[in-house]
Amino acid sequence: MLGIGSLAKKVFGTPNDRAVKATRPVIARINALEPEFAALSDAAIKERTESLAKRAMSGESLDALLPEAFANCREAARRALGLRAFDVQLMGGIFLHQGNISEMKTGEGKTLVATFPAYLNALTGKGVHIVTVNDYLAKRDAEWMGKVFRALGLTTGVVYPQQPEEEKRTA
Repeated sequence: MLGIGSLAKKVFGTPNDRAVKATRPVIARINALEPEFAALSDAAIKERTESLAKRAMSGESLDALLPEAFANCREAARRALGLRAFDVQLMGGIFLHQGNISEMKTGEGKTLVATFPAYLNALTGKGVHIVTVNDYLAKRDAEWMGKVFRALGLTTGVVYPQQPEEEKRTA
């Protein structure tokens, strides 16, 4: 005999199931934009960043910009690194943007996932900080994913212990 809680989960799914399901239409919109963004020149990808940033700074919500921003970031990552984000990685980026935790195993692309919400939130012009407790990974990932951000027309920096004060300020 199923309890009421178990029955509700069977019918409606868990909160996680519902969160995953809610991202599917957004991911479909990102995927539908892929041919349009694949056809852009490298300069046009940077111009799209400028356009998206103007829209964000004019008050358009980041949630409304998310499909275009993620499509632009996906294409930049494909060109800069040869990595095309899978739907599950886009989903992880959506969850991070929403302020949730997105758990992934080693090798599943957490570093790439973080570029999507970082890019989207950078469009506001306020800057974005990605925090890790591992100094080696911070340096490595800033250099590695910096290629993606440069392809999008953005800059990156990294701050670590014993770094010269001037470098820290610049970063």
